[in-house]
Amino acid sequence: MSSPTIGIDLGGTRIKAVAIDTAGNVLHENYQPTNDGDDKVWKNAVAKAVNELKAILKADTISVGLSAPGLPNDKNTCIACMPGRMQGLENFIWSDFLQQPAYVLNDGVAALMGEAKFGAAKNRKHAAMLTLGTGVGGAILIDGKPYQGAFNKAGHIGHMVINDEGDCDVTGMPGSLEECIGNYTIEKRSKGKFTSTHQMLEAYKSGDELAKSIWLKSVRQLAVGIASVANIVSPEVIVLGGGITQAGDILFEPLRKYMDEFEWRPTGKGVEIVKAVYGDMAGAIGAACFAMSKES
Repeated sequence: MSSPTIGIDLGGTRIKAVAIDTAGNVLHENYQPTNDGDDKVWKNAVAKAVNELKAILKADTISVGLSAPGLPNDKNTCIACMPGRMQGLENFIWSDFLQQPAYVLNDGVAALMGEAKFGAAKNRKHAAMLTLGTGVGGAILIDGKPYQGAFNKAGHIGHMVINDEGDCDVTGMPGSLEECIGNYTIEKRSKGKFTSTHQMLEAYKSGDELAKSIWLKSVRQLAVGIASVANIVSPEVIVLGGGITQAGDILFEPLRKYMDEFEWRPTGKGVEIVKAVYGDMAGAIGAACFAMSKES
């Protein structure tokens, strides 16, 4: 049996680490504060997490997968592009630093890797994932492998245009899906009435008409985006993850109705839309799966 692998999710506030076996069982977990700002601090925190898990597993050498924001290089040895934050992350070779085999991938791709290997997209060859949170992340699985594309930027589904006259997002795309449903625009979309999607949904449950109007418009736009992904990639399943999916039926019921309206189903079959199995550990588990695939 292959050795366990370690997965690290390098988040803005916490570094989450797991050790998993080849069946996907989480053997151990480890958490460290990120303390973004001084790169020596969070890099050493990653090393501490790895070393502590290695000691528990009694392993001299162990493969490490690292999920991080930004775009990895062609060999997945580092994050090649991450402007604006996590200073010191770009072009930092983790295998040299950790003295272990280390493979780096985008956090959205990592989340899908976990779902594809052991979660909601298990045993599916073609899948896509959207993470609905502060923004909208995404990833694509083709023939059972993550599709990273040229420059490793494939899967940024949140930056597809829904409204070409809308405000530009961080990539310069007007009226993107991220602008339409990401939590960071809720104050703008509600003209200052709500400060979070959670607050708006609580008002929606209480019968607030403005909250209902804003939410259903956002879900409708999400359906347009998902239907577009289905047309372009034709996946068997689309996995939805991220904090906004905690809305449950308030999200999925209207989404299915809008998909009935917009999705092209020439054979009568539509794409299956499912909720992600893994929560905030998705990146770490997926990173471990990625390392496992590299070592197999």
